[in-house]
Parts: sequence; structure tokens; C-alpha cells
Amino acid sequence: MTDQLTGTTTVRWGVLATGSIAATVSRDIALVPGAELTAVASRDAGRAAAFAAEHGFARSHGSYRELVEAGGLDAVYVATPHAQHVVLARACVEAGIPVLVEKPVGCTAAATRGLAELARERGVFVMEALWARFQPNHVRLREILSSGVIGEVRSVAGDLGFALPYDPAHRLWDPAQGGGTLLDTGVYPVSFAQGVFGGSPQAVHAVGVLAENGVDAEASLLLDWGGGRTARLGSTLLAHAGGAGTITGTKGRIEVAGPLHKPSRLEVWAEGAQRDDEPSEVVALPVTGRGYVHMVEHVHECLAAGLVESPVMPMTDSVAVAEVLDAALDALGAVHRDDDTALV
Repeated sequence: MTDQLTGTTTVRWGVLATGSIAATVSRDIALVPGAELTAVASRDAGRAAAFAAEHGFARSHGSYRELVEAGGLDAVYVATPHAQHVVLARACVEAGIPVLVEKPVGCTAAATRGLAELARERGVFVMEALWARFQPNHVRLREILSSGVIGEVRSVAGDLGFALPYDPAHRLWDPAQGGGTLLDTGVYPVSFAQGVFGGSPQAVHAVGVLAENGVDAEASLLLDWGGGRTARLGSTLLAHAGGAGTITGTKGRIEVAGPLHKPSRLEVWAEGAQRDDEPSEVVALPVTGRGYVHMVEHVHECLAAGLVESPVMPMTDSVAVAEVLDAALDALGAVHRDDDTALV
């Protein structure tokens, strides 16, 4: 089927790009019952054919446009460099194909918002591939927060990053490919905080360091959700950040063992615990595959239900996060643009 799924458990997947993240997610897609690896595309036909043979795709294409126009797909995963995400996702939506877009959806909030509006107008499912929200530890985290055991949340803290030698040709240092720390690692702590508080912060404050080509290399953010509720977040390509997070409430706190996008452990410290020197609850749930299986299963559930938006990772959240990243990039003086020429 080329529109929303109805009455079937089979989902024919297409993948746009053949890089490392495409390989990792493709292997996890193959672990999901009812998923079929149907088509993969690259700008290099030979690379696409080799990727298809390695991962078990039924067919390969030498251009992204060719895959989209060939049809016969129930969902497409966009795994290209950041700057190409939106134009490829829009092409899928215009063809009536549900799409899972690697984070960030777009390099700008305007592009992200435009894709969301197009998807709603066409009635086609779109979701950002923020896999963290679907992992078992994060699911349990939301349940703990909803229980009220730590009271009213007052602050969130978290960071994520690693040291990457400067190379202006590397996608993470290349502004033409949507490089920089905020769009790659920064999206995770911002989404972490947004998922806790919901909606959009009232103010965004950011300081940081730019690389010699103007790409954001490091950033520290202070977000104000009003009423004294704040988030202190960090992102870097210059150092190995711990990646841990803390959610502090009026009756306790939750410590999230890093890295934020795939936490190995949660510790809940709540009032009334039997011992002050031990957490009241410890959560360490395993993931299936590399951790993307849970996200893909959720996409299958959404499509089977005929949804055009995920209730866990709605496009309104993606837009809210994109607006924070926009404001932070503006404060740092770093400019990013989406690549409108990617559909080849």
C-alpha cells in the first residue's frame, strides 16, 4: 500500500541513504515482525546495490527520486545528512508515503513546521526518528513522572557530546550538510527537556564556541519554561560529555545514566524511601536490537491505526525543539540552511 495501512501487518520499508545510521536502523527494522526491507536508494547506484545485497533489500535505486517515484512502499526512513532531510521527506509526503525522518527533521524551525503542515494537509504520517523516546527506560521514565512520585518538576539538566577532530569536509563540521553540535547531539538534551515540560520554553539563552568555518562546536543552553521551571543543557563536539541527565522535583529527583539518547539506568530518589542512601527505585530495562526496534514498532502501530501523527513524538514537539535550536544558533551566530537540491 502507498498510503496509510489498513488491515495489514506488513510494512514495506524504503530507506533513503546508505551510511552508518541507515545500516544500523535497517538491521533493526529487519527484527520487527511484519517489516519488509523493500527498497534502498543512494546517489551511487553501485553503493545502493551493495547495501541492498548486504542487508536484504528486495531492490535498489541509484537516486532518491527514483525510489520515491517507484512506489510500492508503506513507509520510508530518511537517513541522509541533516540538510537533506526536509526536501526528501516532503517528496515522500507528496507521493503519499508515510515517512520516518532522522533527527533533526530540518535545519530550521521554518522547514520543520512546513513539513508538519504539509503532512497534516495531505493526511500522511510523518515522525522524527527520536528513538530515545521509545526505549523501555524512557517509557518507564514517563510513567514515573506521571505518577507524581517526585512532585512538581522544577528543573532538568543534561548534556551530550564527544570530541571530534576538526575536518571541514566531515558532515558534522560542514555547514552545507547541516553540521554543528546543536543539530546533531544538542537535539537530544533539548528533546529530553521538552519531553518533560512539554510545549515551548518562554526564553532561550545560549553561549558557545564556533569553529573557524562558523559551525557551532559547543553550546550551553538555559531554557526558561516560566514559573521558575528551567533546563540547563549542553552539547559539544570538543569534549567527551558524560551524557547524563537529572530531573528534579519538589518531592525528589530522577537521575538518568548517560548517554541521554540510550540511557542504561534510571535512579528514582523520592521522599519516603526506606533509606536515604539508596534510591527508591532503580530501572535498567534492556533494549531490543540496537534500540531502534521500539521506534519502528511504534511506527507500525501508528500506521495500522491510521494515525497521521505519533502521540509519543508528535510533530508539534519536533517544531518546539527546532525553535529552541533556531534561537540557540541565532544567539551563537551560526547559520544553517536546508538543502533544496537533495532529491536526485
